[in-house]
Amino acid sequence: MHQIACHECDLVQSIPPMPARAAARCVRCGAVLFRSKPNSIDRTLAWTIAGLVLYVVAVTFPFLAMKSGSIIRETGLLTGIRQLFDQGIIPLATLVLLTCVLIPLLQMLGLLYIFVPLKMKIRSQPFAIPVFRLFRHLKPWSMMEIYMLGILVAIVKLGKMATIVPGLAVFAFGLLIFVLTFALSSVDSHLVWEYLEKKR
Repeated sequence: MHQIACHECDLVQSIPPMPARAAARCVRCGAVLFRSKPNSIDRTLAWTIAGLVLYVVAVTFPFLAMKSGSIIRETGLLTGIRQLFDQGIIPLATLVLLTCVLIPLLQMLGLLYIFVPLKMKIRSQPFAIPVFRLFRHLKPWSMMEIYMLGILVAIVKLGKMATIVPGLAVFAFGLLIFVLTFALSSVDSHLVWEYLEKKR
């Protein structure tokens, strides 16, 4: 038995051990307190490692190639952000850098930092609680899908002026959006907090 506070009505209640794929509801308001996620550790690690591989490809390989006659110009994710800085559009460049490059990377590194010791049953893990709290605060700020939508719009618009050839990074970035979503949805926050509480 352990205690958990309802996020809707703040009622503190005792929760017995839950079977797989079960959900606990608040006895007062009926809100879902938590939902058990089977194989959460393995699935989260698998999606996170796949996401890191796709992230490296998305950052290092060309994003788009624009061909006009005999002139071919390639651009990447980071070069696009640098061009925004060079043009003086600093707020937009900073927003893209944070939401599409830094925050997804911090999320994946945070997941590895929490779940690798969980998988290997390592007891000593400094700063685990602040890292997991930071991970939960960063969760709403990952907006890669909006950037991807902007890229698709740009491809359609620029297609009238030149031949647009999508690079490998575009496909990696598109897959990364889904992979990171699956990784975040596989996280069992209740399991993580229980593990971190036992270590204190």
